This record gives sequence, C-alpha cells and structure tokens, in this order.
Amino acid sequence: MPLILGMSMLLACQMLGEMLARGLALPIPGPVIGMVILLAALIVRGKVPESLRVSGEGLLRYLTLLFVPAGVGLMVHGALIGRDVLPILVTLIVSTALTLGVTAWVLSRLQGRLGKGDRS
Repeated sequence: MPLILGMSMLLACQMLGEMLARGLALPIPGPVIGMVILLAALIVRGKVPESLRVSGEGLLRYLTLLFVPAGVGLMVHGALIGRDVLPILVTLIVSTALTLGVTAWVLSRLQGRLGKGDRS
C-alpha cells in the first residue's frame, strides 16, 4: 500500500504540473513544474512521507534502465551524430564550462554571505 500511495503522490504532482504548463501555456515542461510542486510540498511538510520514500527508492533502484533508450538512440543514429560531431562537442564543452563557472560563482557568493554572517 505505501508504494501505491507514494506513486500516486508523484503522479498527482506531475499531473498538476502538466495542467499548469498547458493551461498557462508555459514554456516549462509539466514534469519540471510537478517536481517544483513536490519540492514545495515537502518543504512545507518538513519531511518526506514514508510512502514517498519507498516509491522513490524503488524508482532509483531501476534508474539505469532509463539509459537504455538513449544508448539505443546513439547506436541507431550514429551516422547522424557523426556528421554533426563538431557542433555537438563544442556545445558540450561550452555548456559544461558555463555550468561550472556559474556554480563556482554561486558558491563563492554563498560562502561570502555565510562568512559575513559568522563575523557578527
């Protein structure tokens, strides 16, 4: 029963996210909005319900299966990827560098704020 209740919570959040995304014509995918709704609910509640924990652990146990379609796509469309390998590599390198830079900047800002708070 906890598994069914936890999965129902996850699916309800996803459904709410889809309804908001489509109803308000938002450029954000419904499942992402659903995750934000779930995060807000968990913050308000202050802890993760046991049923949701059980469902989440069950899903994480089989997370590697979600990489199978991506691997098959790489094998099936290898020639197409090969033709565009340079733009793909440039995009990967630039986006990774940008992500690392923004993460380092945010971390330094947060450390500066925390350091100032400790001195008072």
